[in-house]
Amino acid sequence: MKITLSWLKRHLETDATLSDITERLTMLGLEVEAVIDRGASFSDFTVAHVIESSPHPNADSLRVLRVDTGRGEVQVVCGAANARTGMKGVFAGSGLVIPGSGLTLKKTMIRDVESNGMLLSERELGLGDDHDGIIELPDDAPLGEPFAGVLGLDDPLIDIAITPDRGDCLGVYGIARDLAASGLGTLKPLDAAPVAGGYQSPINVHLDFDGDHGDACPLFIGRHIKGIANRPSPKWLSDRLTSIGLRPISALVDITNWMTFDLGRPAHVFDSDRIKGDLRLRLGQKGETFAALDDRDYEIDETMTAICDDSGFISLAGVMGGATTGCTSDTKNVFLEIALFDPLRTA
Repeated sequence: MKITLSWLKRHLETDATLSDITERLTMLGLEVEAVIDRGASFSDFTVAHVIESSPHPNADSLRVLRVDTGRGEVQVVCGAANARTGMKGVFAGSGLVIPGSGLTLKKTMIRDVESNGMLLSERELGLGDDHDGIIELPDDAPLGEPFAGVLGLDDPLIDIAITPDRGDCLGVYGIARDLAASGLGTLKPLDAAPVAGGYQSPINVHLDFDGDHGDACPLFIGRHIKGIANRPSPKWLSDRLTSIGLRPISALVDITNWMTFDLGRPAHVFDSDRIKGDLRLRLGQKGETFAALDDRDYEIDETMTAICDDSGFISLAGVMGGATTGCTSDTKNVFLEIALFDPLRTA
């Protein structure tokens, strides 16, 4: 289980040092395997200011930048569309290795114009997939200083070994609660204010288990939500997931991942317009197959818990959603599933 110090403090009010926290976690049986200084690998990549951006004399798609690195001025040839006079970006000087490509920078000539170093994109720094432009830093970012602190990338990462009996600590909130219970701070209350508005869900849920197998799913809660836009996640959310090694995908996928790791509450969203009729939960049947979100087909048996609609098997409960009801960039209406599934069947 990976958490960052700032994420932990979102739930825990404490003045304890990082060392105090890691020692207390181990004392509580939550063994700290590693503490990783995420900013250390970025210490050589610094804040720079573009003094001037002018057209490249021999290439329409390139710009020639005069860059103040805080330690002097250099000339950089750049192909990013957002490179402009006055902006601040992340500078890598000659001799540095670019994390995203492994390229070692050196002074070079690009279309007969000298270039010294680079201004970097998210992908070049290994922070994401965005390669459309260079990273833009705030105007007040301190010139010549490591950029990691500006973007919160100097936030320590704590890697905790969670034993099978501590499922309550498979979320940042649960770890904060344990620390607070031990006296190392105060647990902050969750915002549980009701969401305004409501309507009757067009999709109902039926638990079709006989008396001997009701423990397969003792509780299933669903919520229909309409009129959403499945666009890229806001920066705070994508940064949270990236900080623990998860790749942001889309707002709907990312928010369920965030709920899982923040609150220890796994969730799944169906594209409700692709569900045929109501949802019915039952035990699987030997010989059934299931087309999953990972583009693979799986054979099902009677030990597994199936989520079905009128078309058949659409989700393997507690494990993976199905391809036929998965969300896409065109999804407008969703059905949110939060349920308790038998852990032994799920395992």
